[in-house]
Amino acid sequence: MSDDVRRDARASAERHLRELVGRDDAALREDQWRAIEALAVDRRRSLVVQRTGWGKSAVYFVATLLLREAGAGPTVIVSPLLALMRNQIAAAERAGIRAVTINSTNIEQWQPINDAINAGGVDVLLVSPERLNNPGFRDEVLPRLAATCGLLVVDEAHCISDWGHDFRPDYRRIRTLLDDLPGGIPVLATTATANARVTADVAEQLGEDVLVLRGSLDRESLRLGVVRLKTPEQRLAWLADHLAEQPGSGIVYCLTVAATQEVAAFLRERGHAVAAYSGQTETTERQALEQDLVEGRVKALVATSALGMGFDASLGFVVNLGAPSSPVAYYQQVGRAGRGTDEASVVLLPQIEDRDIWAYFASLAFPREELVRQTLDVLAGAGRPMSTAALEPHVELTRTRLETMLKVLDVDGAVRRVQGGWAATGQEWAYDAERYARVAQARAREQAAMLAYLDTTECRMRYLREQLDDPEAQDCGRCDNCGGLALPTEVSAESVAQAGERLARPGVVVEPRKMWPTALASRGIDLKGKIAEGPEEGRAVARLTDLGHGQALRELFRAGEVVDGPVPPGLARAVLEVMKDWSASWPARPVAIVYVESTRRPTLVRDLAEGISRVMQIPVVGRWAIVDPDVAPDQGAMNSAQRVVAVRRRFDLDAQVPAGPVLLVDDLVVTGWTMTMAARALRGAGAAAVLPLALGLQG
Repeated sequence: MSDDVRRDARASAERHLRELVGRDDAALREDQWRAIEALAVDRRRSLVVQRTGWGKSAVYFVATLLLREAGAGPTVIVSPLLALMRNQIAAAERAGIRAVTINSTNIEQWQPINDAINAGGVDVLLVSPERLNNPGFRDEVLPRLAATCGLLVVDEAHCISDWGHDFRPDYRRIRTLLDDLPGGIPVLATTATANARVTADVAEQLGEDVLVLRGSLDRESLRLGVVRLKTPEQRLAWLADHLAEQPGSGIVYCLTVAATQEVAAFLRERGHAVAAYSGQTETTERQALEQDLVEGRVKALVATSALGMGFDASLGFVVNLGAPSSPVAYYQQVGRAGRGTDEASVVLLPQIEDRDIWAYFASLAFPREELVRQTLDVLAGAGRPMSTAALEPHVELTRTRLETMLKVLDVDGAVRRVQGGWAATGQEWAYDAERYARVAQARAREQAAMLAYLDTTECRMRYLREQLDDPEAQDCGRCDNCGGLALPTEVSAESVAQAGERLARPGVVVEPRKMWPTALASRGIDLKGKIAEGPEEGRAVARLTDLGHGQALRELFRAGEVVDGPVPPGLARAVLEVMKDWSASWPARPVAIVYVESTRRPTLVRDLAEGISRVMQIPVVGRWAIVDPDVAPDQGAMNSAQRVVAVRRRFDLDAQVPAGPVLLVDDLVVTGWTMTMAARALRGAGAAAVLPLALGLQG
């Protein structure tokens, strides 16, 4: 390629950049031009590992315009989040790029979009990785796109690698797409969070002769610091006292959905304009909350990591209430701040319960080999496609883990997603236990590195950059250890007292199950459709993940440690408070108590029932009794169908049931099916209503 051609291409690229950003003085940096040149001039495959805010989207939009001018087909961008798609479409439109998206929320637009693509009326198509294995899209749309696209972009490419902190099985489908591309179609993979191992893994998957552009991962606007406080009350009080001091608007990250709701409620009580945000927030509400944050109508969103990749705004701060499980994940979260601002504060408030939460998420790793083999056997024996719901009664996995496992098996060729569900291919499959073990060991090392970040006396930005194998890592001069940030550690007595009052306030709703699991008939159980004889809305003192009473419950129900005995005094007082508040919504006062028998904590459950009996002056009339001790206490807890089967075998009603409301008492609600089946039996025996009460609610 001649120098004149390259100079002309760069001049056109600079013109497109100015249109994209709306500034006449905008100019490409040399590293940005190298990436664009590789794609639009040399038609190479490239991996760009650059910090958040570097301008990765400018690279692929400018390259798209150059390629389209040369007669190439549309660019296909694989993006992980709808928030990212919305931001990218808006950015593209500013430069006159015709961009559309195909995702799960706009199914009715798929056909018009396909027609527009065929007519040449689309420059950029954004798709979610999940679309790549939708049978209709995979078999009908994807082959045509692979044959005609001008550029393939894989955003957040660390998701391709199972060494990455945010591995997603759907991204592995991209490897197949890469193999199907005709020669000469350029490919760009981008990420801000890849260490050397992940970078090498992604580059290998892209193929041969890949240009890897890896830049400095310093974020010059960020000022990092850690504030260690001993109690949950102090940490909440710190937020209440110091949130207003943080520059602009920002994000308060929490590790669990329950914490986002609890923290947001407390901060609103203290006069802060905040809102909770998580993966459970409805799509329309999420969009509205994101816009409120961008436009400064709220001081902060109290969010899980669902507000993460692809959220593009100029935020002044990020506060983490609890540490993510790896420095790489933490680097990505704090990268939401400091875009378009000279200074942004980043504060980490670690919690003693962080490791418990990390352990819970780690338990969701790839299933044991026997469960995988069981799934393959069921599919092979079915002789027809089976939906995930139809598989559940046969495999003891949650629907999420079952779905994730099937996606991995699909990429491995052992199963195939088809119309109507999943089908076995008959292809031999090997369980790569050694690799799964290495990944688990890597996760353990990441957790240890995150704990070391809390205690380090060296530069915090340098520490994070070294964890990402940044060869240019050096002291930042801006963090608390470098002397560039002084964070207050004091909290007011008033705030601590109010936080303590908030955390001591017991009571969470135990929602009744509404529908029977599908496919129970395949296990000989004639239950389907809407649950007609279930319990009323119940109550528990707290969730195990809650900040207040959750700590006492975590100690009581700690995995691997069975502690039996009377109800601890603090929880006993909390039960009475819950009962007092809850009684206003009872259909009528309970006339009797039935408790769920336990083999692990028989004294605890019985003491709870008898204590309530003494206070309310109503009798304990029986129990939901264990009749088959060979069924383990938590057998089937991984999914609803399995759990119903196990509960039906394990328990039967042993009680003289009066014709009035009955209080049903248990220690811990995990799936809700024990309470549901017991309520059905109680209603069948004459109870007018069943009111479930438990010490804890898992989740």
